[in-house]
This record gives sequence, structure tokens and C-alpha cells, in this order.
Amino acid sequence: MATSEELAQIDISKEEKDKLVAEVMRYMLFKTHQTSGCPVKREELTGIITKNYRQRALPALVINEAKDRLSATFGYEMRELQRTRAPSTRAGRPTQSQQVNVDAKSYILVSQLDPEVYRKYIEDKEAAHLSGFSFTVITLVHLAGGKISGDDLWRQLKRLGLKENDENHSVFGDNKQALELLVQQRYLMKEKLAGPEGHVVMYELAERALDETISGKLKDYISEGFWPDCCGRGQADFIQAGQLWSSLVSLFAGRVLYRREVRFLDRR
Repeated sequence: MATSEELAQIDISKEEKDKLVAEVMRYMLFKTHQTSGCPVKREELTGIITKNYRQRALPALVINEAKDRLSATFGYEMRELQRTRAPSTRAGRPTQSQQVNVDAKSYILVSQLDPEVYRKYIEDKEAAHLSGFSFTVITLVHLAGGKISGDDLWRQLKRLGLKENDENHSVFGDNKQALELLVQQRYLMKEKLAGPEGHVVMYELAERALDETISGKLKDYISEGFWPDCCGRGQADFIQAGQLWSSLVSLFAGRVLYRREVRFLDRR
């Protein structure tokens, strides 16, 4: 929390600062709910703060205090994300606008509550199917070596009954939009690359899927629930070459996608 000396240096009253902190907190909570957990850009929060104030040090002070209050009041960690690279949608060096995206910061809310408390009071059981879908897609990309073409990914999802052009799936609605949401949530990166037969859409694990809280769980599920039952080390090497086999998808169809008790990304 900012001291009176710090506030005096920035030339803002405690009441004004507290109001800005509350506005940032409210925006983070509302935006996270409205966009199904998509990251909130730092520039959006900065815009709230600098709308009526021009002090350069103010945004950092307000955002840091909003982080502390969200944790203390609601049990949420306001975690910072930073994109590691620009999309390589064309040959050559990234453009200036792409380079800016490399350094673009954003924030997500992650529950810090005890799992039992979260399960009892917060967990949205009606959204369990989306968590299962996310887990399945991220695992498929992970086992393909961290990157997979759109055609190969949809070929595997089709074995679950998820067709690329189905806009009226009984569970997910528009299947393409369900996959696109993972891109917007920064679990996946989507790129369009030029190939010998035209452009190819590629999906790659993004920063949220690479975070240890997610990747660690992913490895545990694979090692404990998949490898012993379905394949040996030789077949695992086969996957790392980017070739996925039908038994993987069959496993997730019965064990993850439609089992409501399996929870993977619910506490995001």
C-alpha cells in the first residue's frame, strides 16, 4: 500500500488513489467474467487510471495495489502475462506493430482459494465440459511437440465427434469458436504460415499453457493416467514426432471430456 510520502510525491490524495484502485479491481472482475477469462491488457487498465490523471508513476502504483486488494479481499491472484514473441505470419523480420505485441502485458485472475473451498463455493459445474475440452486440446498440442497444424488437430478432435464446421454442437455450440476461445485466453497461439500448397494454420502452446501450474498438472495426468494404460515408451516417441494416435483421443473421450469430476483448468 502506498505511503503518504509516495502519494505526496505523485501529487494525489489517498481518496483519489483508493477510487482508482477500486475502479481497476471492478474492471478486472467484470472483464474476466464478460470474456470468459481472457487476459485483460495492461493498456486498458492504464487507460482507466490516466483518463483524468497524467502522473507517470501512478499506473504502476494503482495496479500493484489492486493486485494486493484482489488477493486479500477476493482470494484472486492478478497474474501478469507477457507474450514471448510476435506471430510469424509472414517471412522475414516482424513488423514494428508485431514487435510491440511481443512486449504487450496483460493480466488474468487465478484463484488462490483452498481447492475444497473453491469446489464448494466458486466452481461452475455447468462449465465443466469447457474445462475438459481445454484439457484435451492442450494435451493434443503438447503431445504433438508443442505445435500442431489445424488440419491435424481437427482430425484428432473429429474422433471425439467434434467436427470443424459444426456450428450447432449439442455441448459446445460452434466448435470453431470453442477452439478460438483458447487462443483468446492465451492457452494457444494461432499462426498462418506459407507452405508449398498454400497457407497452413498452426496452433502452438501459449504462455498460459506453458505456465508450471498448467504444464505440471498436464504432465501428471499423462504420466499417471495415460502412459501406464495405453502405451510404452516407443509409442511415446512416436507422439513426439507429431503423430497422434486414436487411443489417446478415445481415452479423453471417456475420461476427461465428459466426466464432470475431472477438473483441470477450472481455477484459472
